[in-house]
Amino acid sequence: MIFSKFGRKGQSRTIKTPVLTFAVLAQCFEQLEQTSSRKQLTTVLADLLGQVDADEIAEVSYLLQGRAAPLYEPVEFGLGERSIEKAVGQAYGVEPTEVRERYGRLGDLGLVVAELAAQAGDGTAADRPVRQVFAELRAVADLSGPGSAERKLSGLTRLLSGLDPISGKHLVRIPLGTSRLGVGDATILAAFTQSRLGGTKAEQQALEDAYNRTSDLGLLGETLWTQGLDGVKTLQVMVGRPIRPQLAERLPDVPSLLDKLGGRAHVQLKFDGVRVQLHLDRSQPRGEQVRLFSRSLESMTSMFPELVNGVLEQVQAETAILDAEALAYNPLSDEFLPFQETTRRRRKHGIGEMQAELPIKAMVFDMMYRDGQALLDRPLVDRIATLTSTVKGNEVLQAEPGEVIHDAERLELVFEEALGRGLEGLVVKRVDSPYQAGARNFNWVKLKKHSRGALEDTIDCVMLGYFLGRGKRVELGVGALLVGVYDQDNDEFVTVTRIGTGLGDEQWREVASRAAPFRSEGKPARVRSTIAPSVWVEPKIVLEVLADEITISPNHTAGYALRFPRVIRFRDADKRPEDATTLRELVELYKQQPGRTLE
Repeated sequence: MIFSKFGRKGQSRTIKTPVLTFAVLAQCFEQLEQTSSRKQLTTVLADLLGQVDADEIAEVSYLLQGRAAPLYEPVEFGLGERSIEKAVGQAYGVEPTEVRERYGRLGDLGLVVAELAAQAGDGTAADRPVRQVFAELRAVADLSGPGSAERKLSGLTRLLSGLDPISGKHLVRIPLGTSRLGVGDATILAAFTQSRLGGTKAEQQALEDAYNRTSDLGLLGETLWTQGLDGVKTLQVMVGRPIRPQLAERLPDVPSLLDKLGGRAHVQLKFDGVRVQLHLDRSQPRGEQVRLFSRSLESMTSMFPELVNGVLEQVQAETAILDAEALAYNPLSDEFLPFQETTRRRRKHGIGEMQAELPIKAMVFDMMYRDGQALLDRPLVDRIATLTSTVKGNEVLQAEPGEVIHDAERLELVFEEALGRGLEGLVVKRVDSPYQAGARNFNWVKLKKHSRGALEDTIDCVMLGYFLGRGKRVELGVGALLVGVYDQDNDEFVTVTRIGTGLGDEQWREVASRAAPFRSEGKPARVRSTIAPSVWVEPKIVLEVLADEITISPNHTAGYALRFPRVIRFRDADKRPEDATTLRELVELYKQQPGRTLE
């Protein structure tokens, strides 16, 4: 049998019959879901990858991410829960009401499918190749136009009706967006290294660097399988594929900040908006020349039409990649609006009306590519010079040239001015630093309110579980949250506090509904906790938290706890769990508190 493989530019190519079946892949998914050790996760994955050919590694990579395409491709199935319930009912010959009843009882549509498939005893096509199942899944997602909803429903029904219980369980979670494999990108890259290379830190770092430049796990795997590590090292930035954004660390005060950065620094204002990466390629057909990507690599092009026009009209280049912060503003007062207002623009429908109500501007603070040349390795001051000569005017895009500062007094003054304008603070950067995709280090440093000595800065935490409420909270479904931070050294989430304040009744109900797709029967594999909540939740939901102080804690696996924490807002719309506050940052914040040293 011959199949046509999905290509990154939309083309097809004929390749040999693969050997890996979806049933084998699903059995691996089952093992991953039931594994609680990151080391074991890596081993299970590496064993699977040893069975994967170069012709199918791209598809396997995307499926491990719970996707039918790279993260940045705007591939959506467009099927709500009710439609998927209908497809499940049609696949197994039961009424949607019965599917819904089972769903309410089991809390996971994947478990419903496994139960129904086992009762039906239908596994006749369970040996279908991974690439065939992937191609059919992608075909369902790509359907559009009149009647596409019914055709999507029929396509998903056909897919499910030919799968064994374990395969059906894991496949149905993909269009739902609720895959529960417990593996992050770092764990998958570690398995790549273990399976194909010697397993050294240097080899894994080379893979991570290439992934940070390309954001395409399938492309990375395909290149590694066919060209080895040398081929991976040649993968470069390309317009249309987002670069993983560089992130900033924190330091306690102005003098230590300048010392850390070599006595001088480049300073830019820190805006509280939505990180957006702007891509321009004028060689593409009209309507496809500009693409916008979020911090978490999702396509945002359709959400911000004024930014698309701004790029076309203001960027004086044939090809370009720019880093920016998008903010809603009041055109009458020309003032920027709070973050919550900006996030209202993240929508799929009613974009024109919202654009009129909340126009957007983008403060452009870095440039990573121009006219065929990657700028990542060039010094910051050179990139800023290219930026200011490329972005003209300030109608929608506004280039932020910043200022090179040599003394603490001037930095203190600029910082006070920023706070006086209602901004978050400053981002202070090493003047000769490259743009390190995906890195979080002291080349970029956030200078925010906590520099005044008190813990006034917020912390981005990840929900790991919740406790059932008592009294009035019973009817809300959630009484308190167990949250943690990201330990990037071990690619896991460690607990840091329980939170029972900061949300109104409706927000507590929202917590329950947001958490529902990610509820887990046991502790998720990448969570390290000695505290057991009433309900475990896969680490997917990011919360911005404010606390009075950070204290040493023997009870939380971070080793620290937040005193008097309260939830400020949800941040999972613009931040991945891995973009949350890291354990390293938490330790630094602890040391920055008055009178504290690391114990």
